[in-house]
Amino acid sequence: MHEGALTVNAAIRAAAAQLAATSDTARLDAELLMAHALGVSRSDLLLRHMGDGAPASFAPLVARRAGQEPVAYILGEAEFYGLRFAVSPAVLIPRPDSETLVAAALAARPDAARVLDCGTGSGALLCAVLHGCAGARGIGIDRSGDALALARANAEALGLGGRAEMRAGDWTQSGWADGLGRFELILANPPYVEDGADIAASVRAHEPAGALFAGPDGMDDYRVLVPQLAGLLAADGVALVEIGHAQAEAVTALGAAAGLVCQLHRDLAGRARVLACRVGP
Repeated sequence: MHEGALTVNAAIRAAAAQLAATSDTARLDAELLMAHALGVSRSDLLLRHMGDGAPASFAPLVARRAGQEPVAYILGEAEFYGLRFAVSPAVLIPRPDSETLVAAALAARPDAARVLDCGTGSGALLCAVLHGCAGARGIGIDRSGDALALARANAEALGLGGRAEMRAGDWTQSGWADGLGRFELILANPPYVEDGADIAASVRAHEPAGALFAGPDGMDDYRVLVPQLAGLLAADGVALVEIGHAQAEAVTALGAAAGLVCQLHRDLAGRARVLACRVGP
């Protein structure tokens, strides 16, 4: 190590102090970025490399994070439901809150044969469900070609390429569902943020607006998609729809008007998170 060069430990401390003004997880961010710069896991970093010399590639990564770029985009990957997914600014970063949807889907129809993911993005929801349903095949639709390419790559990397088909599709366009058939499970995490919502600067500046915002009340995509779900569900099929924490009543009403009975699932923080919708009697 050159005289005056920082150790990994000292560089992490300095980076955490720098990031504290813009991140609630400054120390963790610094450790993840350092592990990435060194090409090791975070656990290996903490156990074996804290006394090493800090690599020159670390500082530019910290500068990107200080500019509010999400850590997952800097790393190029995120973990979801115990699986690793490549991510880019073409897709939303999968959130732990959305694991509630996967758990609800696997509990509702572990025997599902066909799964549809509406707005697949990185493919995280579809791949996580297919990983848990060994006999299932799935279709992920998205209107973004860049997202579909990433979802295909993720499915292949997880050994699911033969069971997951990614197709161009936009539920706001007539005919998008022609020929899809019916599904035991439908997964949907549509845009549901109000246009004027106060959201983190890193999200508003870096994540795709088309996957986030859905009109003045955040309900525009639900109004289009929810009435179409019954026509895509197989007998005893279930549609799992992620919602904003204050949208359960409004989306349940949309479902009822479309002949669906919806059951609320809450996330680990106790917030309304997912509606499980079935065709009513």
